[in-house]
Parts: sequence; C-alpha cells; structure tokens
Amino acid sequence: MGLFDFLGKRKKGEAGEMSFIGHLEELRGHLIRSVIAILIGAVVVFIYAKEIVDKVLFAPADNSFVTYKWLCDFSHFIGAGDAICMGGVDAKFQSNTMTGQFISTFTIAFIGGFIIAFPYVFWEFWKFVKPALSQKELKKTKGVIFWVSLLFFSGVLFGYYILTPFMINFYFTYTLSDKIINLPNFSDYIENLIYTTVGVGILFQMPLLVSVLARIGFVTAKFLRKYRRHAFVIILIAAAIITPSTDPFSLAIVTIPLYLLFEASIIIAARINKRQAKDEQKEWS
Repeated sequence: MGLFDFLGKRKKGEAGEMSFIGHLEELRGHLIRSVIAILIGAVVVFIYAKEIVDKVLFAPADNSFVTYKWLCDFSHFIGAGDAICMGGVDAKFQSNTMTGQFISTFTIAFIGGFIIAFPYVFWEFWKFVKPALSQKELKKTKGVIFWVSLLFFSGVLFGYYILTPFMINFYFTYTLSDKIINLPNFSDYIENLIYTTVGVGILFQMPLLVSVLARIGFVTAKFLRKYRRHAFVIILIAAAIITPSTDPFSLAIVTIPLYLLFEASIIIAARINKRQAKDEQKEWS
C-alpha cells in the first residue's frame, strides 16, 4: 500500500476522502508550521550563540565538565583509584576561512532550533498521519509524542554527556607523532558534535519504532531474533554514518549502545507479542 493509498482514508468534514492535491496542501501547511517553529528556536539560539558555544559546545573539552567528575567518582567508588578517571583537554580550534565562524553560527542556530522545536515538529507530523489511523490503532499509539520526545532528548543527552567527552578525549590525546599538532577546524568539531547528539537522538527512536511495528503486527520478537546478525550490520553502518571517523574506538562507543537498544526492542516486542497472544486466547475462549 502506497503512502497516499494509506492516507486516502483521511476524511475532511463532509467532503469525503481528500484528493492527492488536498494531501499535498495539508502537508505543506504542516511543513511550513514546522519550519517556522525551527526558525523561532534558531533565532533564540542565534541571539545567545556566543554563550552557547563557550558554555555548552566547548564544555565537554573542559576539565570541569561533569562527566569527568562522574567517571572519577565511579572509579574511586569501585576501588579502582584513578584507573578510569578522564579529564578534559586544552582544546584549541581554528577557522581557516573568512566566513567560517559566521557560517558555523548559522549551523549552530539551525541545529539548536531543531532540537528545541523537535516535539512540536513531530506533533505536526503526527497531526498529518493521525486521521489515517483507526480507533484501534490510535489506542495502540497513545502517548507517542511524549515517548518520541523523551527518547530523542535522551539520545541527545547521551551523545552530549557520554559520547562527546570520550571522543574529544580520544582524538585530542591520540598522537601519531610528536611533530603533529592537533588543531582541528571549529566546523569539524561542530560536525562531530551534531552527529553524536542529534544523530544519536534520532537513532534512539528504535525501541519505539519496533514497539509500534509490533503492535500493528508488522514485526515480531521471533523475527528480530532471527535477523539479529543482520541488524548488527545495519547498526554498524549507522554508527559509521554518525561518526565521520571510522576508527574502532568511535564505532564502538556508538555501536554498543545502539545494539543494546536493539536488544531492548526485542524484549519490548516479546512482551507485546505475549500480550497479543493472551488477548487472542480470550477471544477464542
């Protein structure tokens, strides 16, 4: 069934089913409102861009960043001394083009605006799709906006507080030769930060996506277990996309949590399948 065949079930007052052009017109309205929401967030971020860069974006490179304290406290708690303690780095960045910092400001503003507006953007998307769902399907997707937003922000925070400090520490302390100085472009740093926050936030939607697909009978826990190896390869490819550098360290710190999310998705699907089986038995009894 195609997208507009599926959405053909949408009703609009007494006019009956909406036409293809009608769908496009309504979709355009949702997209315009989503873009406006992102732009409003982008304006706010743009106004405070300097403070955001100094206090938020550069924070994972500083010794006072909370993740380094957590790691050291945990290391002492398990009796490992300073074995897994990790500190910030004396990071310096360069901008070797005349418009580099100016363009980076707009990149930061847009990405920040998208993060801020994400719940609203998804709400607009959900408003467009919702009329095509039956009452039974709507009950199975109750609270979807909350869970999508929660998983997205959880992924962003995981990327910011966990992945980013590890990646910064690794890249700035790794040396191939003492004659080589690490002095990356600021735009390169921003690119990596976007991949490890927004990219991970989007990939954190996996359990919810599997949950929805399991509820409508599209996938089962048995199916996910059968293709576990294939899923691992797909996750590995996704991790390689998130991390522009394909070194084993970067791939590992992204692949491991994503694969754990896949395993969590199997558990969720198994519970849903078990509940569905019980409901079917009740209907037959």
